[in-house]
Amino acid sequence: MTRTAPPSAALLALPPIGRARQVAEVLSAHIETARLTPGDRLPPERELMAALGVGRSSIREAVSQLSALGVLETRIGSGTYILKPVSARTVHLPLSVDAHDLADGLQLTLEVRRGIEIEAAAAAARRRTPEDLVRMEAALDEMERTHHREGTSGEADLAFHLTIYDASGNPLFRQVLEQLRELFERFWAKPFDRPDFAARSFPFHRMLFDAIRDGDPAAAAQHTRAILDIVEEDIRDMSR
Repeated sequence: MTRTAPPSAALLALPPIGRARQVAEVLSAHIETARLTPGDRLPPERELMAALGVGRSSIREAVSQLSALGVLETRIGSGTYILKPVSARTVHLPLSVDAHDLADGLQLTLEVRRGIEIEAAAAAARRRTPEDLVRMEAALDEMERTHHREGTSGEADLAFHLTIYDASGNPLFRQVLEQLRELFERFWAKPFDRPDFAARSFPFHRMLFDAIRDGDPAAAAQHTRAILDIVEEDIRDMSR
């Protein structure tokens, strides 16, 4: 029989910083302390919001992160279920980098992004489904609207690239990204306080989508590389 565990001592109100990551860690601790097993259900979203003192968006982002890691599954109209055991010690691999300054940190993490994003784009071009393309184009449209409205696209840009990871057909891409996200956000939240950072790469995102839609892995890799080359150029130019 499916169990729904009540909120436990592991579910306490959180301070207002880095909440999505904190929610993911607390939910992982809750799964462990409540001894939930695959098939068990988390408390409803409203109960989690009240117990943790956070908004719906923080809960949903945390659940999305844990779902990408293969820990949870959300079933529409039913709830969020455990897929595999997890704990606060195992859900997140703490990563660190000894960067001399912002530019150094950006360059180090950019090398990792190259290794992941170019391969993910090529894989997406090979394996994308019609449903993937619908989600990808919607995210790209929102990115373009944000760019034209604000001159930068930050979170909308990330949302577009996440659809590429999902379209790759390889869940490890998204899982690796979730483990790296906190480290990446440390350097990429707002580089150099410049809204024009990497803005020149904007047109290549539509070209990247077209390549994935057309099933052209070589072109998808090429356009991703072009985006990251511009990012690297801006790191050098803006750090002088």
